Amino acid sequence: MPSPILPPALRPGDTIAVIAPSSPFEHVLAWVGLGWLARRYRVLFDTDSGAPRAGDADQGMDLPLSGPPGRGLFSRAGYLAGSDARRRDELVRALEHPDVRAIFAARGGYGANRFVHRLDWRLLAERPRWIVGFSDITALHVEAARVGVASLHGAHVAALGRGDARARDALIRTLEDPLGERRFDGLTALRVGAAEGPLFGGNLALLHACAAAGRLEVPDGCVLLLEDVTERPYRIDRMLATLEVGGHLARAAAVVLGDFEQCNPGPDGVTVDDVLRDRLLPLGIPVVAGLPIGHGRRNEPAILGGRARVLSHGPEAAVTLAGA
Repeated sequence: MPSPILPPALRPGDTIAVIAPSSPFEHVLAWVGLGWLARRYRVLFDTDSGAPRAGDADQGMDLPLSGPPGRGLFSRAGYLAGSDARRRDELVRALEHPDVRAIFAARGGYGANRFVHRLDWRLLAERPRWIVGFSDITALHVEAARVGVASLHGAHVAALGRGDARARDALIRTLEDPLGERRFDGLTALRVGAAEGPLFGGNLALLHACAAAGRLEVPDGCVLLLEDVTERPYRIDRMLATLEVGGHLARAAAVVLGDFEQCNPGPDGVTVDDVLRDRLLPLGIPVVAGLPIGHGRRNEPAILGGRARVLSHGPEAAVTLAGA
């Protein structure tokens, strides 16, 4: 399989789009995140939903991503950020816009896999641009990988609104210098060894759902990134067992584990760490835990489709991530 296409590095003043392909989000955090992004980039988003617009011009934001009335970024339809049609059309407009260099998700949650399979993802291959997000946005990352385009597993706009300077700086550095290397030392080696390959993966529940939908194509020799949140250990077991039976895990050269946040034991007392060891160590490949990625306090950006190196000879391990 050829190496994924790396979208062009962002530069200050570039145009980015913000979309809501999944669940609704906290408006104040989103406005703060939008304002922070607008200090460095030209931000496009659809406000045609009655959301407050005060200060848009002062913050340097533009609004030409608008669709039909009442169907904007701040829409809500129960646990979804508007109808499937609204969210699909918003993503298509962002993919088609000639100036957009990156597409940021406002939040994850649920709902992207209801419609992403209906898009013509050749649009992304013809005009590569960064897709930025995690959690439910894993569904978009899977589709980007299917057409050979790298994407960024990283913080959502609402999370950027929390004002974490370290998280903001890491995201900008990765987008503006995607070829730069970042090394994470002091990780936990569950199974020792060395491996190198393209980074692939994201949220385990979404990868499992994409496999069930027939959309998951795990690259041979990849370093498989897994993380999740609020799943009981037996459900983690079920998802990993299903991916193994389906042959998906057999394609990985190594597994790196991010956060499994609030994946608390049930009455049986089995922990998520027990499950991860039980399901992954028999694969016979290096397995490393503790990468600060996912739903925990620290969510480091990682280029999916970029190169990942795993090295461990003892109880500690190191993971190096880079765009190429």
